[in-house]
Amino acid sequence: MALTTSEVRELLNKLPKTNLGFFPTPLYKLENLSAELGIELYIKRDDFTGSNLFGGNKTRKLEYLIGKAKADGCDHVFTYGAVQSNHAMQTVWAATKNGIKPVIYLAAIVPIDENDIKANLLLDRIYDAEIHIVEPLEGESFMETEDRSFEMAKEHIARLEAEGHKCMNIPVGGADETGSLGYIGGITELYEQADAMGIEFDYLYHATGSGGTMAGMMAGRNLLGRDTVIRSISAMEIGKSYAKHAASLSNGALALMGVDPIVDKEDFAPDDNYYAPGYEIPNDATTKAIKLLAKKEGILVDPVYSGKAFSALLDHVKTGKIEQGSKVVFVHTGGATVFFAEKEILGEVF
Repeated sequence: MALTTSEVRELLNKLPKTNLGFFPTPLYKLENLSAELGIELYIKRDDFTGSNLFGGNKTRKLEYLIGKAKADGCDHVFTYGAVQSNHAMQTVWAATKNGIKPVIYLAAIVPIDENDIKANLLLDRIYDAEIHIVEPLEGESFMETEDRSFEMAKEHIARLEAEGHKCMNIPVGGADETGSLGYIGGITELYEQADAMGIEFDYLYHATGSGGTMAGMMAGRNLLGRDTVIRSISAMEIGKSYAKHAASLSNGALALMGVDPIVDKEDFAPDDNYYAPGYEIPNDATTKAIKLLAKKEGILVDPVYSGKAFSALLDHVKTGKIEQGSKVVFVHTGGATVFFAEKEILGEVF
């Protein structure tokens, strides 16, 4: 039996949480693009979540992750990502704000110029994170470099705990059961707003990476008994177990709320046709999508995540995967700091 939004809120409010963002984030119609595309296109501005100016989807997850770290008495928080990781930056400010020392291990996909530190890495330093840059070995893939960073951090955590410290180890993207609670709350908020506006969305589009946002949205949609088709556009290569892992995150988050499993791997259909040529590597379709949204609506989406998801949405309108007249919501998950990052990440947007 489906729950009401109020009932979902009541369950979430029983869990440890720290307030980090400004909610609800805006939901509104993109009038110019709606007229041009022949659909009713709305945007959910989760790039506006954070009290540090640079928000994003990770803030919702971190409310529960840092809340748990505080409840558990942790004095250090570890996490991971690429050098310009939005998740790492948001974890850093969220931990610092709550009196917890952030330690980040960052895989260097793009070479770093120590004389010209930019964007998220600059913010990480301003927020006084302990930063470990992990350079790729010759012939090593990003995933292999990242796996090596996990092992380095594991040894670091063991040393600290031997000294009497308590550490929380947050996975890439905050993608675990606790983090996924954030988007059970996020999609509940979206439906509260949509109900107040008298809108029933046919489709929801968003970018997915580590999968925690996708998992939380699907858990929330199923818990509320809604019919919105969620189309998750991957910003990187995904393996065969991606949907299975997302389902485990969904049901793990629901279990923390005291709810039985209601999500199956078949609920997910992540689309990995739009990330090429690779993670943090721009492509022409994304560049065109970024420029279109900027020109028509004055909104910026980044070339790593939301830009690729928005390019997929445009292509789905063109190819009929989104039918004319459909009501569509695009969840903007942040990432504006990349416009001040390295040229290799930014691409040809200017």
